[in-house]
Amino acid sequence: MIDMAERHQLDTDPQVQPSKEDMISYVMALEAALLPCLPARELQAIDRSPHPSHQIDVERHARDFMDAAKKLQLYLIGLQREDQPTRAETLRKEIAMMEEELKVKSELISKQEKLIQGWEIELKDQLDKHNIELEKV
Repeated sequence: MIDMAERHQLDTDPQVQPSKEDMISYVMALEAALLPCLPARELQAIDRSPHPSHQIDVERHARDFMDAAKKLQLYLIGLQREDQPTRAETLRKEIAMMEEELKVKSELISKQEKLIQGWEIELKDQLDKHNIELEKV
């Protein structure tokens, strides 16, 4: 429904993003374009009608509908893009998670180093006791 130029413009120009009021107006335009549409049998009868005004009305309603549908599609694509985080946001979240993981692991390493230092002190004390015992003997 939308061509590549419009999609590129939507991707690159934040000013193109319609507001909520614009979206409501697009839906109302779709509704207005759909209301005059006739059932298929009547459209076929008008299509065969010799009156050119009937054909013009159908074409005008179809064109109005397609224009409103295109605007609504652009708006909905814009909403979808808003929901998806940008590459920078994704990287910031990943960095924050890695920093938190690094903090947790650093704390764990610090606790383990203190535990090892405690063991070293205990082993040194035991070694000193054994050396004292050996000197006595």
